[in-house]
Amino acid sequence: MSGEPKPRRTRTALFSALGLTAASAGLWAGLGGTSSAASAASVPTPDHVVVVVMENHAYNQVIGSSSAPYINSLKSGGANLTASYAETHPSQPNYYAMFSGSTQGITDDSCVTPGFSSAPNLASELIAAGKTWASYNESLPSQGSTTCSSGKYAQKHNPWFGFSNVPTSSAYTFAQFPTDYTKLPQVSYVTPNLCSDMHDCSVSTGDTWLKNNLGAYATWAKTHNSLLVVTFDEDNRLAGNKIPTVFYGQPVTPGSSSSTTYNHYNVLRTIEDMYGTSHAGQAAGSADITGIWAG
Repeated sequence: MSGEPKPRRTRTALFSALGLTAASAGLWAGLGGTSSAASAASVPTPDHVVVVVMENHAYNQVIGSSSAPYINSLKSGGANLTASYAETHPSQPNYYAMFSGSTQGITDDSCVTPGFSSAPNLASELIAAGKTWASYNESLPSQGSTTCSSGKYAQKHNPWFGFSNVPTSSAYTFAQFPTDYTKLPQVSYVTPNLCSDMHDCSVSTGDTWLKNNLGAYATWAKTHNSLLVVTFDEDNRLAGNKIPTVFYGQPVTPGSSSSTTYNHYNVLRTIEDMYGTSHAGQAAGSADITGIWAG
């Protein structure tokens, strides 16, 4: 069903990105150099980065699975993070974490009031730095729509709507994803709908959706200094929140991997440093992802 977003529940003021589930709390000490004093490592500056977020599957449910041949081909031809973790449960706080370096006090999947926060985030930082940004959202009723839900579309997977400093017009339908990839913004997020992202449907369904809808971009990225990142919001609650995260494209060393413990904040920090932006929330104290870059 569809409808206007309801006012979100009162957010607990003391909840923060450090208020994690017990499963992930123990990971912080090993998070690949989280010292805020650490200088930005050498990361590439791709012409385009496309981040695709899938849903609710643990690392071992996808990596090495015969149900996900396409994602595993990206792993083989790109880079695999073998110790990649989400922050918490359920879905929505993780999306805010990966986009703004903070869960923004969100603890559930309730629809938010659009523009409830003015905190820094990836999009606002890119815009301030004169870079280009967009999101492409499958089954979004129309460009800029802030509806709570509609069919297989769910606002909870689209954190950009929570920020007053991100133009709603920068949220496109997936049908508007360019076929001429040179017209892509420098950084974009792709949010599949609840079936295509493996939430309601199978790993095989999501893997096939990726191949059919982003396979051509991935092939193009290999020869056009561009990057595809495939990650997950959270695991299945049975694997310590360990998730698949794969990087693919010309800036990546084919067949590389990293066993360093990383999370969504490290992915955010890496993209910020690719484009020389400021750092949002916990990304400020997180390290860049290293050891997978070509050249």
